[in-house]
Amino acid sequence: MTEQTKSGRARGAGSGRRRKQRAKRRKAPILISAAAAVLVLGGAGLGYVYVKLDGNLKGVDINAQLGTERPDDVDNGSLDILVLGSDSRSGDNGAYGKDEGGARSDTAMVVHVYEGHKKASVVSIPRDTLVDRPSCADAKGTAVPGEHRAMFNTAYEVGGPACAVKTVESMSGIRMDHYIEVDFTGFKKLIDELGGVEITTTQAIEDPKSHLDLAPGTHTLDGEQSLGLVRTRKSVGDGSDLGRIQLQQAFMKAFIEQVKDVGVLTNPAKLYGLADAATKAIRPDSELDSVQELMGFAKGLSGIAAQNVRMVTLPVEYDPRDPNRVVPLEAQSRQVWKALKGDLPIPASATKDTATGKADGVVR
Repeated sequence: MTEQTKSGRARGAGSGRRRKQRAKRRKAPILISAAAAVLVLGGAGLGYVYVKLDGNLKGVDINAQLGTERPDDVDNGSLDILVLGSDSRSGDNGAYGKDEGGARSDTAMVVHVYEGHKKASVVSIPRDTLVDRPSCADAKGTAVPGEHRAMFNTAYEVGGPACAVKTVESMSGIRMDHYIEVDFTGFKKLIDELGGVEITTTQAIEDPKSHLDLAPGTHTLDGEQSLGLVRTRKSVGDGSDLGRIQLQQAFMKAFIEQVKDVGVLTNPAKLYGLADAATKAIRPDSELDSVQELMGFAKGLSGIAAQNVRMVTLPVEYDPRDPNRVVPLEAQSRQVWKALKGDLPIPASATKDTATGKADGVVR
């Protein structure tokens, strides 16, 4: 008899590829991994391009960098993934600002897929959140000291993906099963290959910094416009990062539906274009750095519809000492993390009377 793992695979069953420290989790999160779902749609027809697509994937070995000092790996049928959007200005991303030699996590979401993989919760962590950043080591093994009241997005800047994961695990007490990073240019190209994403705005959005100018109404956003929308801040709500998160969450739901609706089974060229763009857009952990692994990971998306995804922002308030920063509301944040750790819905009380950014409903 073989023991069943969290993903439903038989533990000990052959996979044709050596395990990297721990059993792989095969179900998908929601956001950018939805892009990986296009790899599944063509089935075996993609076999002849596996080698090229594999070459697009550059993984990062989070497990090796973090070692054993992590939260317990609770096998309760759920799955937790940290999704980061990098604001690096290197290479093609230089069009969006000066390259100062570093990068921060412009967008951060903990995606919790519940047992059964039919629904999910997404917790956005504002990049301006002040946290106690733990000590960590960067990709070269250089020690990075911890810091009290550090901005959350500096974890990626000083220590890269592993330090960002360690910071989230320290905040939440939840072990991240996977890590996926997306950059600006890859995101833009993926949307263009998809054919755009349809959204409706309830008010005009004009933001010179993100180069976005939308009248109220329905729009099919191309890659550049989509990137502008998820970067927009000053022109919506109260002008804070919290308002930008609300725009991002609305866009992601539209993106999920667009990926599900796109007809690529009868269009091999479109399928390949999407698969190529998707694998170039992301930097996954080393357990997802092949097309075969990514396909298995993405299959779980078919059971998760946009209406079964609850998106919340980590409960925060504006910092009394610096109104440009936010701090977690401790009791309510504990409610959020406790619910996810127990594979339970996030209670409504956890997000009641928290700072929101006042941009809810601007995009739908």
